[in-house]
Amino acid sequence: MSNLNRDRGILLHMLTYCEQADETISRFGNDFSVFSSDTVYQNAAAMCLLQIGELSGHLSDAFKSIHFQQPWRQIKGLRNIIAHHYGAIDAETTWEILQDDLPALRVFCEKTLAEEMKE
Repeated sequence: MSNLNRDRGILLHMLTYCEQADETISRFGNDFSVFSSDTVYQNAAAMCLLQIGELSGHLSDAFKSIHFQQPWRQIKGLRNIIAHHYGAIDAETTWEILQDDLPALRVFCEKTLAEEMKE
């Protein structure tokens, strides 16, 4: 499989997890007080973030260098924190990522995949 096809597949999977995070927020409510008091909500959201971080580590170096504006190292780093030191990330930080960073990543994935389809 070429890097282009592999990267495209990874972006599709990342987009799926962005969508699942959005579905989780819709299901439980877009309210930090609910999020901060509901560990099931936190765990569901954290699993999406963990999977996105894992997938980002499989993107080709060429893709990451072309799309250097994305914080690939931080995305992968968050995965490592969630996987190995879950208690080290607080609910407020996770919430901010879900509210601010994940929508931007979703737009990036959608835009990049749409542009690729034009080529």
